Amino acid sequence: MFKSRNSLLAVLFTLVVLCLAFAEAAPQRNGNGNGNGNRNGNGNGNGNGNRGGNRGGQKQTAQQKAAQKPGGISTAKDGSATLDMTIDINGLPIRFKVSAPADQFTEASGVQGAQAVPNSAGPIGMNVLLHGDGGQSFFDFPNQGVNANLMGVAVLAPDKDLKWGSADRNGVQRPNGAAHSAAVNQLITQELPKMVSFNQSNVFFTGVSGGSLTLAGFFMPQFMGNFPNAGVLLSCGGLAPQVPFTQQASAALASTRIHFQSTKQELSSLQKLIPETVKAYEQAAKDAGMSNNQINQLQTVDNTPNGGHCAFDEKGFVSGVQSVSDSFANIMLAGGDGQLQGIGNVLSGVVGNENLRFAQGRN
Repeated sequence: MFKSRNSLLAVLFTLVVLCLAFAEAAPQRNGNGNGNGNRNGNGNGNGNGNRGGNRGGQKQTAQQKAAQKPGGISTAKDGSATLDMTIDINGLPIRFKVSAPADQFTEASGVQGAQAVPNSAGPIGMNVLLHGDGGQSFFDFPNQGVNANLMGVAVLAPDKDLKWGSADRNGVQRPNGAAHSAAVNQLITQELPKMVSFNQSNVFFTGVSGGSLTLAGFFMPQFMGNFPNAGVLLSCGGLAPQVPFTQQASAALASTRIHFQSTKQELSSLQKLIPETVKAYEQAAKDAGMSNNQINQLQTVDNTPNGGHCAFDEKGFVSGVQSVSDSFANIMLAGGDGQLQGIGNVLSGVVGNENLRFAQGRN
């Protein structure tokens, strides 16, 4: 009897030992991500397993990830120098890229071969790009180099999600649009002249998706008066002015080139916003005393490409944005033939063409 009892106790003891050993060998899920199995993380999101990361820590924002991509000085596709740096404007971290011949940079830029004097006028204008939500076009830099005597500039949104103006839950309203626009204005009028010499009377803008919302909704009615005889290409996005036009911005409409470019299969939310924006700027021009003929000479609209959001080449987002950038001079500059690569002439005056016809878009 005692022998059987002892044998049973021995078996139970062995089972307890085995269970404890198995528990120690299993991956730990105590919130610090330090288990040794396939869900292993090291606490900073760089786990070594198949699902690495810190379950108890915070996921990196798009802005934090972007900060890990180095800036500095590089060479553009056309051989121009490209400066990529970050400065503080009104408490906002403003990262920008600018491409120009080396001798047009100032010594403060750090570009080798810089010869320009700070705050001096140069012969080359600018094409300033505000990317879409997420920052793709900032890093692609489709307008890099010098094209049609315009040096390429791209600015990164000072937002945790890399959205110009930030965004509400639906991504349409831009609560920080005014503050972000003020920072862009200061960048161009006060900060960039310290780094590069350019023609401040020849500054154009390109908006991509969310960048177009902030340009049309906030920047143009607030600050276009600082950039006379220039223009804005609003691609795959638009937002009727969310702030009143300043007197100077209203007056500038008489000399500001504006083109709205969309596609047949635009996002459903933008199929409403873009025509509203077209109508709002047409009305603003009429309020400024412009005739229908004058408006149609300066404000044009098109959604001929049979593509999705920003797919102006009818292929994809990135290639579509590049095609518009490559066609910028054709569409925006005096003497341009209006040709969008692979599509045709896209210059239709806004008067009488406000109600764009879209296919069923995706949300």
